[in-house]
Amino acid sequence: MNPGIDQIRDQVRQTLAAMRWRVRRREVGRLVSVGDGVGRVRGAPSVRFGELLERADGLTGLAFDIRPREIGVLFLDPSEHVSAGDELRATGRVSSVAVDDKLLGRVVDALGRPIDGGPSFRPRAYWPTEREAPGVIDRQPVREPMHTGIQVVDTLLPLGRGQRELILGDRATGKTSLALDAILAQRGSEVLCVYTAIGLRKTNVAEVVDTLAQAGALASTVVVAADAESPPGQQYLAPYAACTIGEFFMSQGRHVLVVYDSLSNHADAYRRIALLLGRSPGREAYPPDVFYLHARLLERATRLHDRLGGGSLTALPIATTQAGNISAYIPTNLISITDGQLYLDSHLFNEGVRPAVDVGLSVSRVGGKAQPRVLRTLASDLRLVYAQLHELETFARFGAELEPETRRRLELGRRLREALKQPRLAPLRVGHQAAVLFAIREGFLDSVPVDQIVHFLADLRRRLDETCAHVLDAIERENTLSTESTASLKQTLEALQRNHVKEQPP
Repeated sequence: MNPGIDQIRDQVRQTLAAMRWRVRRREVGRLVSVGDGVGRVRGAPSVRFGELLERADGLTGLAFDIRPREIGVLFLDPSEHVSAGDELRATGRVSSVAVDDKLLGRVVDALGRPIDGGPSFRPRAYWPTEREAPGVIDRQPVREPMHTGIQVVDTLLPLGRGQRELILGDRATGKTSLALDAILAQRGSEVLCVYTAIGLRKTNVAEVVDTLAQAGALASTVVVAADAESPPGQQYLAPYAACTIGEFFMSQGRHVLVVYDSLSNHADAYRRIALLLGRSPGREAYPPDVFYLHARLLERATRLHDRLGGGSLTALPIATTQAGNISAYIPTNLISITDGQLYLDSHLFNEGVRPAVDVGLSVSRVGGKAQPRVLRTLASDLRLVYAQLHELETFARFGAELEPETRRRLELGRRLREALKQPRLAPLRVGHQAAVLFAIREGFLDSVPVDQIVHFLADLRRRLDETCAHVLDAIERENTLSTESTASLKQTLEALQRNHVKEQPP
């Protein structure tokens, strides 16, 4: 065929495509109703699901409900001044979020626009908020540990890079604090973090940002905020935008930790949107596709194959229960989607066991394969001891005679529970965690009163930092307890025991 004809054909096609684009750019729809951040538009017949619409002043909406004669639109900006009769123009762009290294240390909305009062910037690119999860052939097994700095998690319920672990519990049981500990534990490491605030109060979001800034973790964290006063469209898009930002870093071969706080609020916002759009309600008035809402989000967490850079995205979704009911609709959905859950019990929290992780109802289905070898060796059977503690205490409360072995396990469980207590926002390094487990297994806590164990272990960590920092470095570098490290730990613990005995009142 004549090359000249092919060239002319290509030019004609390009011209026609450009003409169609210009025609679409002039497509407009007219609002027929507006309320609670949701509007209905007539016109703009070529608009696609997920496409952005704009008003003349730049106000943005998202095409969310496509019907034969109307389009349901979610406003992504405050819509108090929007009224019926306003025109919205089709943009031809799907909902996208700004992605760039400049996002680190910033607070942005669901479109990647800075909302922290800092300078604006031109992002490297815009990526769609809705993206297909990597296929099985593009993934690899979870093999590397995701250090959280939380003793009870890293010891008994370890996580791996690329895992999806649900944080579950009633209100005010420390769920956000647990996630913030995991973020703070990444300081100085290669792991970047994305924290998503969905439906939280502004004061809570500000407190989280302030905590990260004061702890020096904000510089390696992106905060995507859609607080309770944000439009429902922002609350709907926020977790997908955060995941896209995390995928941008993962595509560069980096490791990312994403926190979704919380998906219960996300499901509530989605239910509110669906009811306003007239969609048929299902169980508990949630729309029937609420499972798919979170499944397509959490499936994007993975560890990529080495040929794709080997990056990972670890997801920590948070969900709220009511009166400890983990069999409610949204919690059970999320439990079935994720690779395990950390259940925070309100009774343990009120008794002073913090973090209030119920080891019996918590599980990590993947991370045990990625747990550091030194912790896996030292914590081999401690989870069973801790899980049996409640039953043993209940049995002993009735005054029953206990066998020596049962009494030994009861005392070990009580000391283990005290040893796993930890103040909030104070993550521990692996060396400290190994030293605590070593003290438990070698019986150095047997002579310490239960109410003094927390102080004893705090003294141990302080002394190790001051005089045996090389031992901690060796444990973390070699991922095992060498003969030299074992001898140093024993010497330190024996000295602490002697000092502790001297300080006890006669």
